Amino acid sequence: MTEPISTRNLDRYGFAELPWSRPRDVLVSDTPTADLTFFVATVRPDGRPHSAGVGAVWVDDTLYFTSGPGTRKSRNLAVNPACSVSVRLRGIDLVLEGEAHRVTDSSTLERVAAVYRVGGWPASVEGDAITAPYSAPSAGPAPWHLYRLTLHTTVGVATAEPHGATRWDFAH
Repeated sequence: MTEPISTRNLDRYGFAELPWSRPRDVLVSDTPTADLTFFVATVRPDGRPHSAGVGAVWVDDTLYFTSGPGTRKSRNLAVNPACSVSVRLRGIDLVLEGEAHRVTDSSTLERVAAVYRVGGWPASVEGDAITAPYSAPSAGPAPWHLYRLTLHTTVGVATAEPHGATRWDFAH
C-alpha cells in the first residue's frame, strides 16, 4: 500500500490533518463504478499548460488512465511525464501530482482492463494497449495507451465533515 512519507496540515480554521486513508478509500470504493471525472494537466513542449478529461481508475493503490497516442496529452507526456490529475471525490476534492509513464506489460494491462470492465467500459488488451468499441472523443481513436501515475504530492480539501485540508508527500 502506498503511504505518504510526510503529511502537512494546510487547514486555516482549526480542523485536524486529514488521514491519507480518507481519499484513498474513496478512490478504492468509487472507481470505476461512480461517475467521476478526472482531469489530467500536462505541459506542452513550449511550456504552456494543457488539461483534458481522462478515464481513470484506482487499481492496486495506483491511479491509471488512458489516452490515445496522438492526443496532445500523450504527446506532452512523451516529452515531459510531469503532470497533475484532479478529481472531485465523495467528500473531498483531490489533486494528485507526479509523473505519468506508459504501461506496456500485459499483466498490468489485463488487470486494469478488467477493472474498467467492472465499471461498464468493455475494455480489452490489444498488443501493448487498451481497446474498446468506444471511448470519450478526447481519448482519440483506439487503441489507447495506459498510463500509471507515480505520486509525488497529493492535496485534499474536504467538502464534507470532518473538514480540513492536507498535503501528503510520497517517496519517488
